[in-house]
Amino acid sequence: MSSTAIHHTLEHSGHQHDDHGHHHQSFLTKYIFSQDHKMIAKQFLITGIIMAVIGMLLSIVFRIQLGWPDQSFPLLETFLGKWAEGGRIKPDFYLALVTIHGTIMVFFVLTAGLSGTFSNLLIPLQIGARDMASPLVNMLSYWFFFLASVIMLSSFFVESGPASAGWTIYPPLSALPKAISGSGTGMTLWLISMVIFIASSLMGSLNYISTILNMRTKGMDLWKMPLTIWALFLTAVLGVLSFPVLVAGVVLLIFDRSAGTSFYLSDLVIQGQIMPQQGGSPILFQHLFWFLGHPEVYIVIMPAMGIASEVLSVNSRKPIFGYHAMVYSLIGITVLSFIVWGHHMFVTGMNPFLGGVFMITTLIIAVPSAVKTFNWLATLWRGNIRFTPAMMFAIGLVSFFISGGLTGIFLGNASLDINLHDTYFVVAHFHLVMGSAAIFGMLCGVYHWFPKMFGRMMDEKLGYLHFWLTFVGAYLVFFPMHFMGLDGVPRRYYAFTEFEFMKEWLTVNKFVSWAAIIAALGQVAFLWNFFHSIFYGKKATQNPWQANTLEWTTPVENLHGNWPGEIPSVYRWPYDYSKPGHDEDYIMQTTPFSETMSSNLPHDFEGNPEAEKIQVEWQKMQEANRKTEADI
Repeated sequence: MSSTAIHHTLEHSGHQHDDHGHHHQSFLTKYIFSQDHKMIAKQFLITGIIMAVIGMLLSIVFRIQLGWPDQSFPLLETFLGKWAEGGRIKPDFYLALVTIHGTIMVFFVLTAGLSGTFSNLLIPLQIGARDMASPLVNMLSYWFFFLASVIMLSSFFVESGPASAGWTIYPPLSALPKAISGSGTGMTLWLISMVIFIASSLMGSLNYISTILNMRTKGMDLWKMPLTIWALFLTAVLGVLSFPVLVAGVVLLIFDRSAGTSFYLSDLVIQGQIMPQQGGSPILFQHLFWFLGHPEVYIVIMPAMGIASEVLSVNSRKPIFGYHAMVYSLIGITVLSFIVWGHHMFVTGMNPFLGGVFMITTLIIAVPSAVKTFNWLATLWRGNIRFTPAMMFAIGLVSFFISGGLTGIFLGNASLDINLHDTYFVVAHFHLVMGSAAIFGMLCGVYHWFPKMFGRMMDEKLGYLHFWLTFVGAYLVFFPMHFMGLDGVPRRYYAFTEFEFMKEWLTVNKFVSWAAIIAALGQVAFLWNFFHSIFYGKKATQNPWQANTLEWTTPVENLHGNWPGEIPSVYRWPYDYSKPGHDEDYIMQTTPFSETMSSNLPHDFEGNPEAEKIQVEWQKMQEANRKTEADI
């Protein structure tokens, strides 16, 4: 759909437009049921922040349990009621906390909060479109996400409690309603919530793909797109191809729960009673879950990679190193992510030959990841670096991706993974490489594009405070867990007081819990900075970071339609920083080559005969001038 078609659609949908595509709306249509991609981005972001705060608070509650397993905290009973009678969390509720924490952070924060926010905000602005291909479907994708969030949180208010089968909801705990208290209504609500969430994700992803492929402005070919757009595009492709598989797995799980089928169940005994289910296999569910679950890791991290690439280049005042290699590495990750899911299942008794195949593909996927890391470091090398809060979080992402990614090589090796799989080593690995890195990518994007979203600047000093508390806190929380895992300390245990060898780690657990509490308090600086700056922050200029991409050509006052006149044309790639011969250290994508003759390079004109002709004529003119000067 062209941008002209978008205008035509908007004009005939009951809105009154002025000459620039800006239309007058009621409070409901502007702030609640908005079809403007920028407002929908804000809705995704603020909902994601709220869900992140809830997920963080759940983690603090179970960290208190792990740090002080034999102590009572009356405050817990005040807030949690029957789930913490006597001030101590019940074991079944501890499992529920871990389950909902993981679910919220992986899906509702790092998938919807990250992709939903920045895909909506950046895709139309950076490719030069008035809005998404379908503004209505875009609005629906947010409201489905919001509904899924409400249903997920409502499981805390049912009598049997929230789902307690872990965020991976493995059968039989998730398939037998009477297995444990969290297998009842709470599990049903979890399944309903996730189906609605996946519907939201699919609507959003199809919209993103359609918009990028069909609505780029004049001159914006694929090789002129910023790396953020490449990352968001390939993330959407991953979502469209992998999320339906989880829906299939969930539907079969619902059949097992309520229709008496046995897709995942067989040979079960509960409290001495033999269950009638025969012939199923829980391993089938693991295959279906991880066929989504591993691409999901990249659905989470790839948008953060794209955001970090943009911010590193802007604040290093250098072109991104190896643009084409960065794009090909993203494509490589996208393809390879579908053939590595078995490394989550090395301990299931998998055929050793099949395990070897998955081990090889897992180690191969480290190659494009290493390419990205090398290119980030090369972009930073000898750059004229500006340490804005966004830049600090981008560098933090690179740090987490390196330290967390190295431990992935251990877990990708089948023989090592069998020993490490159910230990805290895995918790440390994925919280660094996926959790912390992706959260830092999200925060990096918030600090960088806050002026574009709200027309104001965030406070830099609070940004630095937030960064250091979060960065140091994350390492203090997750780095010690590697050593716990190497010693065999298992994950998901309610308390480490039952076995003698685990008791020696109680001191470390206390330390980790204190670090988690301090890091959580550090988020108060961000929350105050974010919400206070929306209303009282310093007013932003049109291009506060002196960046090259199209979003910084739009007015500070957000218009529905983005540009007040014609959409600008694009002439060059998005990373022309510090180009020799140019007066300023950045050149906007909208600047024709004819206006920058003194800094043009031969490769700027590859595939552009007209520009090449202008350059040749300019060079001839320069030679003639030099000859004239010499003659004089």
